[in-house]
Amino acid sequence: MQTRKLAVEGAFEFVPETYHDHRGLFVAPFQEPAFLETVGRPFSVAQTNHSTSAAGVVRGVHFTRTPPGQDKYVYCPHGRALDVLVDVRVGSPTFGRWDAVEVDSRAFRSVYVPLGVGHAFVALQDETVMAYMVSGTYVAADEFAVHPMDPGLGLPWPPGAGHLSEKDASAPTLAEARELGLLPSYVDCLSPHVLEAR
Repeated sequence: MQTRKLAVEGAFEFVPETYHDHRGLFVAPFQEPAFLETVGRPFSVAQTNHSTSAAGVVRGVHFTRTPPGQDKYVYCPHGRALDVLVDVRVGSPTFGRWDAVEVDSRAFRSVYVPLGVGHAFVALQDETVMAYMVSGTYVAADEFAVHPMDPGLGLPWPPGAGHLSEKDASAPTLAEARELGLLPSYVDCLSPHVLEAR
């Protein structure tokens, strides 16, 4: 398993070995020893999520109220997508910064999205499937979004991207979300009681 630190503080890319033979493919997108060595703590799975999207669909930028918070481990088992992380944690050394990783069903790159970091992706082909392991269960009242087309962020969406849900289309910009007090605190995202409570 190869790992790479991303431009957003605490976020990482994981690239597993893939094994091909006459029967097909075998891969282990998540491997606890590599995760522990890289991140420094175990990943606690409370829920798994699965989405299928047509080409050009953008989902995000989503984040969760912290506490309780939710971190994610994301990969693409079918198709191809551009996975984007945005640091929305007020006080973070990389606040407002983003990074992007192309994920697909050939290399099986996976992305670790730490607590409080915004997550989005665009499907680059039809029937793109994204699989998520998440550390907390879904609670609608704790879910927030920043507009993925916020010009202040300048996210790297390709031409034709932008099929949004109603919720994402009406989301505030990063600056507006900060003014409204919606963004998580970097300190809260790192505090031991938050991590232990998950």
